[in-house]
Formats: sequence, C-alpha cells, structure tokens
Amino acid sequence: MNSLKTWMLMGLLTIILVLIGRFVGGPRGMLVFLVISILMNLFSYWASGSIAIAMTGSYPVQEHELPEVYAIVRRLTESAGLPMPEIYVTPSMQPNAFATGRNPQNAKVAVTEGILRALSPRELEGVLAHEIAHIRNRDILISSMAAMLAGAITSIANLLQWGAFFGFGSRDERDGGSWLGEIAMIILAPIAATLIQLAISRSREFKADETGARLMGDPNPLADALEKLEFYAHRIPGDFNPATSHMFIVNPLRGENLMHLFMTHPPTEERIRRLRSMVIAA
Repeated sequence: MNSLKTWMLMGLLTIILVLIGRFVGGPRGMLVFLVISILMNLFSYWASGSIAIAMTGSYPVQEHELPEVYAIVRRLTESAGLPMPEIYVTPSMQPNAFATGRNPQNAKVAVTEGILRALSPRELEGVLAHEIAHIRNRDILISSMAAMLAGAITSIANLLQWGAFFGFGSRDERDGGSWLGEIAMIILAPIAATLIQLAISRSREFKADETGARLMGDPNPLADALEKLEFYAHRIPGDFNPATSHMFIVNPLRGENLMHLFMTHPPTEERIRRLRSMVIAA
C-alpha cells in the first residue's frame, strides 16, 4: 500500500509542477517542468532522507554521546527485526522526534534537544518505539518524499511569486495565460502540496502508535509522552520548515496561521484515548 501511495504522491506532485509550468510558460513551460519533476522524483527517492535531515538542521551523534538513546533504539530494533538506524539530534528546545529514510537499511531517527530533557526514560522509549514503528511499517519513504517534494514546490511557487512581483515571466493572453492564472497557481500550488501531505500523514500516526505500543508491550509510556509533547508544542515554538511538519511525532507548528488550517496529524487527544484503551496480552 505504501508503495502505491509513493507512486501516487510522485504523480500528483508531478501534475502540480507541470501545471505551474503551463501557467508560467505555456506548452514549453510544461515540458521544462515535466523534466524538472522527473529529475526531482528520481533524486527524492534516493536522497529524500538526507534532505529531510538537512531541512531540519539535524546533526549525527555517536553512541558515546547519547548512550541511553542508542540502547533504547538498539533494543527496539532488535525486537522489531530491523537494522540499527543512524541517530541524529535536532537543534530545537521543543520536545519532538521523527524518523526518515528510503528504507529500513537507510533509516535515520532524530530526537530534538528538548525531548531529551522533557521526558522520562520510559516515555522516551515510547516515543522511539513510535518512530521505529514508522520504519517497520514502511512509512518513512512516503513521509520523506512528501517533505522534500512539497518543500520544493513551495519554494518554486515562492520564486515565481517574487518573479511576478518584479514583472519577470509575464505573457499576454495570446501566449496561453494571464496574470490571474499565474497568481492563482502560485498561491494554490503550496496549498495543494500541503493537502497531499495531510492525506498521507494522519492515518499512519494511529498505526505507528499501535505498533510502537506493541513493541514496548505497554501503551501507557507513549500515551504519557504524547500528553507532555502536546503541552510543550503549544508553549515552545518549533522553528521548522512547514514541509517537514508531518514527519514529527506531534505537529511542531502551532498558532493561528495558514498551516494551522492543514493539520498533518490526528488530534493528540484521540491518539492518547486509543492508546489508553489498548489491551496488550502479556
């Protein structure tokens, strides 16, 4: 199913790019942006995990620097039958975490500086079990590609917006477009990319919660962690690229802005309720 979603994502974002090309440069623009989309899809498949890490400013850490995290992740991956992922730290005081990569053999798990201070060892294990569950459930490729491709589309649209502001790339009606169409595409393309992120992100969080709880044999540490992470997310700003927000265990971007309208996670209260109601046989 995730392989199908990956191809659908690549197709939908290709269509968005081609439409941007159509409004900007007519038939020639469509061809140029089609080539760009093909190259972008190929590159994102192989490098999306590394790009996602770079987009969050995360840096690698060795076992002697975070022995507790390494011990927890090693225990969980052995239980799940997975290879040991690379461990990263994200320079943010907001407690959060995410997993990324092309497949389990190229997986990366990142924790913020804030989460290392905010959670108990058992709660941290619950969060890391959730991230290992994403790797086990093969969510990380679709998530990483969404971050990179949606971010790229948003950047392209922003460049076109500035180009339109300064009068570059204008065409008259005979060339197959109008300023109204161009401006509409510049505005709608990032929104469309965000909607695609939303569509692929919400249900997978419930599944990762359940899988992570079963890996630990106890749903309560993750439920306790989610309560704390939700509390801190409203009080400590998360200075992250909006295109990466769906990767984190809780949405790092809060507030009354456009991104608030397109939440990429299900309600944390519902996730906690489901975890509290789980019964795991001994």
